[in-house]
Amino acid sequence: MVIGFALFCGVLLMAAFAPLIAPYDPVAINVRERLAAPSLGHLFGTDDFGRDVFSRVVWGSQLAVRLGTLSVVVALAGGIVLGLVAGYYGGWVDQLVSRLFDLIFAFPSLLFAIAIVAILGPSLDNLVVGLGLFGCAGYGRLIRGSVLSARQREYVEAARAIGARASRIMLRHILPNVIAPVIILSATRFGGALLAGSGLSFVGLGVPIPQPEWGAIMATGREYLATAWWITLFPGALIAVAVLGVNLLGDGLRDVLDPRLRD
Repeated sequence: MVIGFALFCGVLLMAAFAPLIAPYDPVAINVRERLAAPSLGHLFGTDDFGRDVFSRVVWGSQLAVRLGTLSVVVALAGGIVLGLVAGYYGGWVDQLVSRLFDLIFAFPSLLFAIAIVAILGPSLDNLVVGLGLFGCAGYGRLIRGSVLSARQREYVEAARAIGARASRIMLRHILPNVIAPVIILSATRFGGALLAGSGLSFVGLGVPIPQPEWGAIMATGREYLATAWWITLFPGALIAVAVLGVNLLGDGLRDVLDPRLRD
């Protein structure tokens, strides 16, 4: 967990201090230094338009953090509402929400995101919407299962007995007691959103060029793998480090928050 936290914090700090770290404008074109190899002047070399790859990778961390955070927030908000309602009320409400989850899960995650982006157009915000809508089904199913168990506990019965409203019972009594697995899932979903977003940007369905998104940067270098390998290598390495960090962090949080594993 410590290693994962350190790697994840490194990405967050890079995103927070990108204007101070990046030595060049990430979209500034300099054709005289086109496809320059890594050097002291350009640590990660330059791309086919002479743009500094190091600056683009550093600024790209902001887009990566924004994509991962917002997609998790959208998925978490929708999943909490649907999962709480379905698990607490049961009956036809539970059946309706469960069928909605089944419908979403019938599509592969990338295909679902591609469909949303194809309808709304390629952009970071639309990519967040696509990944968030698909992710809310995973959160909702997880929370629903936890609520089905928690609603039979004594503290919920006691809250009902004193006349607490259903919304108060769900938000004040049930949700805090089922939040641990949600935190763990959020860490892994952050990494999944980074991979999916970078993959879609790589094929031109995510963040449009010339914005310095890691997948889009890799896409510009695929034609120069034999001669300018640095264009693809460095953003790909940052994607790997970021995803590894959040996955290790999620595994560590699982060990800490799950009492059965501690026993």
